[in-house]
Amino acid sequence: MSDAPKKLHIKTYGCQMNVYDSERMAEAMGTEGYVLTDDPAEADMVLLNTCHIREKAAEKVYSDLGRLRPFKEAKPELKIGVAGCVAQAEGEEIMRRMPLVDLVVGSQNYHRLPEMVAATARGERPVDTEFPVEDKFEKLPERPATGRPTAFLTVQEGCDKFCAFCVVPYTRGAEVSRPVARILAEAGKLVAKGVKEITLLGQNVNGYHGEGDGGVWGLGRLVRELARIEGLERIRYTTSHPNDMADDLIEAHGAEPKLMPYLHLPVQSGADRILKLMNRHHTAEAYLRLIERIRAARPDILLSSDFIAGFPGETEQDHRDTLALIEEVGFGAAFSFKYSPRPGTPAAERAGVDPEVADRRLHELQALITRLQHESQAAMVGREVGVLFEKPGRLPGQWVGKSDYLQAVHVTSETPLQGALAKVRITASGPNSLAGVLV
Repeated sequence: MSDAPKKLHIKTYGCQMNVYDSERMAEAMGTEGYVLTDDPAEADMVLLNTCHIREKAAEKVYSDLGRLRPFKEAKPELKIGVAGCVAQAEGEEIMRRMPLVDLVVGSQNYHRLPEMVAATARGERPVDTEFPVEDKFEKLPERPATGRPTAFLTVQEGCDKFCAFCVVPYTRGAEVSRPVARILAEAGKLVAKGVKEITLLGQNVNGYHGEGDGGVWGLGRLVRELARIEGLERIRYTTSHPNDMADDLIEAHGAEPKLMPYLHLPVQSGADRILKLMNRHHTAEAYLRLIERIRAARPDILLSSDFIAGFPGETEQDHRDTLALIEEVGFGAAFSFKYSPRPGTPAAERAGVDPEVADRRLHELQALITRLQHESQAAMVGREVGVLFEKPGRLPGQWVGKSDYLQAVHVTSETPLQGALAKVRITASGPNSLAGVLV
């Protein structure tokens, strides 16, 4: 009998939360002797860690499952699992439509993967999409050293906002925050293994309200406590809601040097009428005043956001209001999408904008965002910034990392730079990255 390790292939869709979840799934299966492979053809198990945010998300998963059929036919013992938000929403339907799938596990239950895989060996096809009582993070193995200087750390899951376009409250459940002590312990272990930058994750991360010494802590206090960990050089967090930018978190941006000067703060629209239809519970003016307060605390902060073009009921004036807000804030980066309905959400029941009109509005949004991004990058030329180098670049002697402002930066160095945090003077701006020289 071969002693060769079993091989696991994971395809990750969507957000940084899913990237983190995929890493934890790999660690859970690592305790069962699985090692990762990039090639599904050589895998003994394939996991699709799905996302329900983008257009036709479920159909893309079914399409990918169809592409796995030849692998299953060639290797009947191959295990195929579907995890994540599409699994959470459509578990039984996946099993009905796709007999080649061996297991379905929801976003809150992947700590049970080893026992679910064991059940498949008994001929079962387990589905686990319930919201569990136990803390999955306490059931997962300790995270191994990866050699990477950056790591994600989930501190909060779920969302109570119920935006009219979003499935997250239905697929990830109500907001739950991890206790402070467990977050600090996990962060300390990551730093001991060489991590210098931690990005705190949550569907609504700035709504964090975890139990700590003396009661409930907000994200601002958590950031300050994490900053006391020796060897942790950088702290980031994503994704946030404008209504949860508490005073102490805003103050932390000005007072805590380890909290990087970058903030992703989705607004979705610049039109009050659309924001109300979206159930966002804030106005464009309130968002702009919030940005003023954040910039007063940290004047050099780079802001990014999310925008939806063609939301049901959006008029040409609403679209122009959104363009005006983008221009006024001067985002250094942003993500924009054409609205697509999510089954079960309130907006899915409403009449949509003409697709050609929505396409044109999206193009205009993206053109403006691209111009602002290029202006933001051009303004970096001549400045000195901190860069945490993560990997070699495509060219000989080239090294790539992220600036304090989360911009990609590359330099040339004969000395290996992976894992190094260094000062770089920016010398040129490209379409999606900056070039520099070591100071």
